[in-house]
Amino acid sequence: MWWSAGEGPVVLFLHGWALSPASYRAGLARVAARGARVVAPALPGFGGSDQLPEAELTLTGFARWVAAFLDSVGADGPVTVVGHSFGGGVAVRLAHDAPDLVSRLVLVNSIGGAVWATGPEGPRLMSERPWWDWGMHLQADLDPGRLLGRVVPVILSDAATNALRNPVAVWKVAELARTADLREELEELRRRRLPVVVLWGRQDRVLPEASLAALRLALGEAAVRTVDGSHSWLITDPDAFTEVLTNVLTDGSVHPLDEDTAPDGDAPEVDAPAS
Repeated sequence: MWWSAGEGPVVLFLHGWALSPASYRAGLARVAARGARVVAPALPGFGGSDQLPEAELTLTGFARWVAAFLDSVGADGPVTVVGHSFGGGVAVRLAHDAPDLVSRLVLVNSIGGAVWATGPEGPRLMSERPWWDWGMHLQADLDPGRLLGRVVPVILSDAATNALRNPVAVWKVAELARTADLREELEELRRRRLPVVVLWGRQDRVLPEASLAALRLALGEAAVRTVDGSHSWLITDPDAFTEVLTNVLTDGSVHPLDEDTAPDGDAPEVDAPAS
């Protein structure tokens, strides 16, 4: 199962946990209308796609599946890969394992930073975060009082359908997302000088600021653009997502990361309006 629209350079979009391309269609259609061929598969176990075999239920297995998907849709040459949340983790793994397939990486409130909180005794990892804390913040992120009324039913319907259709996949992918530590892979992408941009909603209650800081540290201060929005800001404000992503895709100043960039250097951060 997959969704595609537009003509132009291929932009591969990988959705977040428990969702499918359906939740993102409003924004992706706008991006496609700006001159891109947007291709968005339903990752295995979601949106009607078959679940991966048990041995392949890893980020590496998901990345292999995406590589085969790109081949099946005739993607010509390396493409821009955009990943949200869990999809960002898959995107990082794909870029790491199949560098010939990825020309640029855009991570939107992505997993992989692995740090939950920092303190005098050092960082606490996401894998230490209690499930109840995840659930509480996920619920707060989807508070109807904070989101547009027409958006909440789309997200909840998508997630509920996936949970009912394949509860095992939803649970196992949640555990993958919770324990994902991709800092070494991100450091390797930095050494390879792959262009990477991080887009982040500042009011994210699902992935804390410490996780963003860990991503930036691993990437050597990649280009970061923050918006006024939640973990799902790209769904709740498709116009803002279109503007920010289009600017990234057409920005000639986004270069491969400099291997010698110091982690505490000046980050090229730009604030963008969103709701």
